[in-house]
Amino acid sequence: MLAVAGMVFDLSSPVQAQQDSVILFRNVRIFDGKASALSAPSSVLVRNKVIEKISAGDINAAGEVIDGGGRVLMPGLIDAHWHTMLVRPTPMAALAGDVGYNNLLAASEATATLMRGFTTVRDMGGPSFGLKQAIDEDLVAGPRIYPSGAMITITGGHGDFRQLSDLPRTIGGMLSRMERIGGSMVADSPDEVRVRAREQLMQGASQVKLTAGGGVASPFSPLDVSTFTEPELRAAVEAADNWGTYVATHAYTPVAIQRSIAAGVKCIEHGHLMDEASAKLIAEKGVWLSTQPFLDLSGAAALGPAEQDKMRQVVAGTERVYTLAKKYHIKTAFGTDILFSKALANQQGAMLAVLTRWYTPAEALAMATSTNAELLSMSGPRNPYPGKLGVVAEGAFADLLLVDGNPLDNIRLVEDPAKNFVVIMKDGKIYKNTLAR
Repeated sequence: MLAVAGMVFDLSSPVQAQQDSVILFRNVRIFDGKASALSAPSSVLVRNKVIEKISAGDINAAGEVIDGGGRVLMPGLIDAHWHTMLVRPTPMAALAGDVGYNNLLAASEATATLMRGFTTVRDMGGPSFGLKQAIDEDLVAGPRIYPSGAMITITGGHGDFRQLSDLPRTIGGMLSRMERIGGSMVADSPDEVRVRAREQLMQGASQVKLTAGGGVASPFSPLDVSTFTEPELRAAVEAADNWGTYVATHAYTPVAIQRSIAAGVKCIEHGHLMDEASAKLIAEKGVWLSTQPFLDLSGAAALGPAEQDKMRQVVAGTERVYTLAKKYHIKTAFGTDILFSKALANQQGAMLAVLTRWYTPAEALAMATSTNAELLSMSGPRNPYPGKLGVVAEGAFADLLLVDGNPLDNIRLVEDPAKNFVVIMKDGKIYKNTLAR
């Protein structure tokens, strides 16, 4: 017995061990994230957070049973270029709006993202650390987040959303609003880059994001402009390497791509304006290409005329970037880079289906599962979720979708997750099960 402040506690009885969570999928055909064909009808046993056993025969286990009825069980989808905090607000609201409200808005979108079957996202710029923590602690339903923290840019570069009235900038002076909220950080020397990269890593960044060239959404950033110098880029690469992870750069043009690679960058984001020489260099150096199938101006609806014109240039390069990626066998990841539109976010799965313009359905689905998971693993010791993602395999995380139909035959099933994803599981926990009705 223990007496504290007049209260008596009995410490003699043993504490019961928490019971395992056991869920058994029966009669499912498996797309494992890699193969071009489905398995024979199988059983999949999930214990706690991982897939414990897969068998062509029945599995005897005490726990919840889900009869798949011959439906397809596949890995949860992964978006390799997402902006958790920037999907729903307008550009002005993201920059000047109430931080508390914007976080609640992002939490609501995170739940919607998970309900679209995307169980993991790689956040490529924005203050997502708090939301990631809330999701990991099960306070909010949402995908796993691989955060970059604030994107690092230069004065006038992509990600610099200051107004001209904010100039001149005093190095070491007061930070702008966008910097104070952790959206992006301005760095104009190798030393500043090194500090800003280390700050993101200190907060828990799994990779570091820099903008090596101009961008669509930024008002003072022409697409053709090359921003960071090679020594500046190298400072970030060295900082990330010291932490066992890597740098990804926003880069559309050949100069931005080639300078990034010379500095040791391991992943190019976008690349829509690349040329043949840049593609060959990416392939020769084993650098990743994380790109998006932009085919129209829907992603620029919230932007002004000048920004929409830049988006037209990017869209015009989409065919070229995928053609070159296939020609040179570049390691290619799938992402959407959806910004400032709840309606467009609902097309996240539809953007995946667009990949069949260049790839088979099996290749497209593999890119959004096992291939994207390979990219995520490059975070090394900074990986917030060490383990196997993007596959249906024994020992892998139980991030699973049960699909009513065969997406290898009809990838457009992913366009309507509300109808076609009848079970959504992340980390061994069921977030949706319409078969239980």
